Order: sequence, then structure tokens, then C-alpha cells
Amino acid sequence: MKNFVFLILIALTITACKEPKPKAQNIDEVLVVSVDTMVVNDWKHFYDSVGVDGSFVLYSPNYKMIKVYNPSRSAMRLEPASTFKIFNSLVALETGVVKDENEVLKWDGKKRKYSKWNQDLDMKRAFKHSALWFYQEMARRIGKEQMQYWLDTVGYGNKLIQPAIDEFWLGGGVEITPYEKILFLEKLYNDSLPFSRNTMKTVKEIMLVDDTTYIMRAKTGWTVHNNGSKGWYIGWVEKDGKPYFFANVIDIPTDDKAKARIDIALAILRHERLM
Repeated sequence: MKNFVFLILIALTITACKEPKPKAQNIDEVLVVSVDTMVVNDWKHFYDSVGVDGSFVLYSPNYKMIKVYNPSRSAMRLEPASTFKIFNSLVALETGVVKDENEVLKWDGKKRKYSKWNQDLDMKRAFKHSALWFYQEMARRIGKEQMQYWLDTVGYGNKLIQPAIDEFWLGGGVEITPYEKILFLEKLYNDSLPFSRNTMKTVKEIMLVDDTTYIMRAKTGWTVHNNGSKGWYIGWVEKDGKPYFFANVIDIPTDDKAKARIDIALAILRHERLM
């Protein structure tokens, strides 16, 4: 399906959801496909039930429909955190800084918070366990020049690398909206990103979460800040041969709320009878 790019006027978005303009809004436009958009305020109870705020975008290209809860927040850019591991994996494989998803990188011996990080890892396991050190090493191998080239070529968010090549996706550098994430995922699904088919196939394979009565590919993300942390859960579900792309973002006031980014997404997908 041919995508058409258009502007979402912030004033209209604010009117639709009756919220004040987000202070973090610093984008000129949001890329979305030219489809019908439905604001689903009823999804609010999924967030209220666990005591968090957030937003959700669900896009069906086959039915040409976007359903969104909290559209003004879905138009806000924020750091991708560990969801950037999808992009980082694509670039690492395409540039050959790792030969394939099975190449093992040696653990540096530094004890980290999560025990599953404290070992030698290949890309498959590093992606599954969201091992930061592994992806920081890959980013350093890629280097700023090559990483910038791919950010620009793909058009990933604001395409900004700062302060450093091994942390720019964690805060102060690249930022992306849930809407932009949806389009990025759709292009990956359709093999229409500027990477080889083999590279995209490999990344889609390591994104696999479930392959039972439906197929689900997804990735979490968690930004940690003193002034408020946020969690991502993004991906797509394939049911009856049709893809449904989703992006969930929640506030994480305390660490015990982090799991809600997954739980809420699954609850909405079940509610929509996609799982």
C-alpha cells in the first residue's frame, strides 16, 4: 500500500483529546499514513487499572485504520531507549560489524544490574535480554559517521547523535514519536527499509515473541530519569495473514510499574481480538 505523508496540526490534536499542549512537543510534523483515525478513549481504563498514564497507537494497513488513545502524547518525540536495538541491529548486520546474529561478543567482566547481561552474548540473546553493553559495543564499532548515515537514510526520528555514540538513544540525542515508530515497523515488515532483505529477515527473526495462533514481534524500552521515566512496548501482531502495528508508551513512576508497558499492550490487543 502506498503511503502518503501529511501534517498533523497540533491544535487539532489537542482539541480532539482536550489536553494542554505538551511541553515536550518540538516537532514540525508527524509522519503517518493517509488513513482513517479513531480516537479510542475507552482504552483509558487499561492505564487507570494499573495507575499509570500513557498512549497507544494501533495501525491496520489492511483496513486503513489507525486507532489511538491519547493522540497528543502519540505525537510527542521521546528517546527510543531499548527499542533502538531494532535499528542498531539492522545497522550492525548491514555494515558487518558483526557477521551474523550468532557472533558472540565477550563480556567485559563488569557486573551489571541484570544477571543475564553478565555473560558472553550473541545478538539473539542480547536482544532478548535487552543487554545494553552489547549494543553499546556494536554502536562503537559502527561509529558516528556510519550511524549518522543510516539515521539520515532511514529518516529515524530527529536523526540526532549526542552526547556519545554509545548512549545517544538513552537521552539527549535521538528522539522519535510513536507514530514514527509505527511507520518504521511497517517498512521493516514490508522489507522496504534501505537494508538488505537478509538483514531485515534476521532482525525480524530475533524480534519474535510468539508464534502460536498468531505471530508477534516486539521490543521493550525503558528510559530512566530523575524527572520521570517512560516505558515503550512496540511491534506487530500477524493474525489471519494481516499485520497490526502497535506502539505503547507509559509513564513509569516506580520500577514495579515497568511491566505494565507490556501488560497494557497485551490487554488492548486482546480486547481488539488480535490475540
